[in-house]
Amino acid sequence: MSTDKTLHNLVVLDMAGTTVADGGLVEQAFTAAAERLGEDPATMIDYVRATMGESKISVFRHLFGGDEARAEQANLAFEDAYGSLVTGGRIAPIPGAAEAIGALQEQGRTVVLTTGFARVTQDAILDALGWRDLVALTLCPADAGGRGRPFPDMVLAAFLRTGAVDDVRQIAVAGDTSYDMLSGVRSGAGIVAGVLTGAHDETALTEHGATHVLASVAELPALIAKSAS
Repeated sequence: MSTDKTLHNLVVLDMAGTTVADGGLVEQAFTAAAERLGEDPATMIDYVRATMGESKISVFRHLFGGDEARAEQANLAFEDAYGSLVTGGRIAPIPGAAEAIGALQEQGRTVVLTTGFARVTQDAILDALGWRDLVALTLCPADAGGRGRPFPDMVLAAFLRTGAVDDVRQIAVAGDTSYDMLSGVRSGAGIVAGVLTGAHDETALTEHGATHVLASVAELPALIAKSAS
């Protein structure tokens, strides 16, 4: 293994399920959005669960057979419902997440937070947690050309915007879903860590490319420090 001390100096972290505990608000917001549009959420919820981590507008495009107007209407309803739940105090940091981010930064690493939500929802989450100034860069799909996970675009946008490393293999990615893993693998990241605090289990994370599976993001600073030693 390389002894380069700059190894994994860019750390790209998912939010909901990885650094943020939302208590199942995604499913609640989806249900509210489907009902607002007169749809039966029970016929769609399995797909929503399977694609946790994907850009929500992409999920709705699939569910509505490519009907862009309907997908956009559903996405707006979802974001509105989720935002209302967030501002109602229904989210909290994953235990140890803020401390892990601080530890990574103390190690000299650049940390970027990413999400499949729209910017307005991401900002609502950051505000609710008091995390606006926690990291230097946060990204949503629109910040990476509109494509969310499982595409690698947000990870690569973090790579390009921060200039923290000069090789994609020096990136570490962490997330709680199979799509987080696919995004990390497709970006070429050297560490793609799955965490067990969110949507998917160890089997799903490993099958989709996790190089490591951790109990939570709290274990990530030690893993990265060890990999660079």
